[in-house]
Amino acid sequence: MSAAHIRYIMPSLPTPRYTMKSQFQHIGLITRPDTPNIAKVIAELSVFLLQQQLNVYIDEQYAQQAEQPLPAGCQISSDLGRQCDLILVLGGDGTFLAAARQAAPYRVPLIGINQGHLGFLTQVTRENMFPELASMLTGKYLADECLVLEAIVSRDGETIHQALALNDVVLSRGGTGQMIEFEVFVNGEFVYTQRSDGLIVSTPTGSTAYSLAAGGPILQTTLRAFTLVPICPQSMTNRPIVISDNFEIKILITKSRDARLHYDGQSFVDMQSKDIITLRRYHHHLRVLHPTHYQYYKTLRQKLHWGEQLI
Repeated sequence: MSAAHIRYIMPSLPTPRYTMKSQFQHIGLITRPDTPNIAKVIAELSVFLLQQQLNVYIDEQYAQQAEQPLPAGCQISSDLGRQCDLILVLGGDGTFLAAARQAAPYRVPLIGINQGHLGFLTQVTRENMFPELASMLTGKYLADECLVLEAIVSRDGETIHQALALNDVVLSRGGTGQMIEFEVFVNGEFVYTQRSDGLIVSTPTGSTAYSLAAGGPILQTTLRAFTLVPICPQSMTNRPIVISDNFEIKILITKSRDARLHYDGQSFVDMQSKDIITLRRYHHHLRVLHPTHYQYYKTLRQKLHWGEQLI
């Protein structure tokens, strides 16, 4: 379905009315079309924002696959980062990660509206969506400035691939299941040669994801550091390393066999022997906005099932 054939309906759904002066004027909405019951949420949220005289942009991918008409007054966008000064992400952490890579080059802040279980990145609940957004749009929020990783793959002296990641960049074995061998350098200094199933280079945001499952440390999001976490290394003395985000990491593939480089677990590029991966802090942070009641350690307790306070 082309944008010209997208259907619209008049915004007549019953939604709460709030009178506010928003800090943001151009609001983007992004979600996955297959998210359960998402059409109703998109419609209600669009009406809520339109009632505040705000410009509402719907992600083109969702709009083209939407089974229900969009509220009249919404605009369709193929580049929310360029057109919006705030993006609302409706879904889970996976949807948020995809939106983050789209928004990071434009320094557009994100608000995550969870559509199911509590997420690390999506803190606004569907049930409290309207009152919490009414507050956040007027400037009552907590902001995280999250590090973003930039990865460049070079082959025979030429760049063949470049991408961003909010959580992690992972070098891993492919379908054959054989270990891979590589050398790691930090700021030009040789660190080690490793034979393993791969290596996770994680941001603080990603330290509670794959990195944690592989034995890496949890880094508070305010820290300016990356972790290098081996995946099933042949040598048991290979341990996770934490380095400053000012440092540049290089990985030289010495024996690739069937290696791949993954970005946030959502896209990948195949690797060959002698390929060089350069990893550095992206020049923009990603600004993530949370409700004022957000507590980092409370989220950790809930997601990781830690014990509650007894006294």
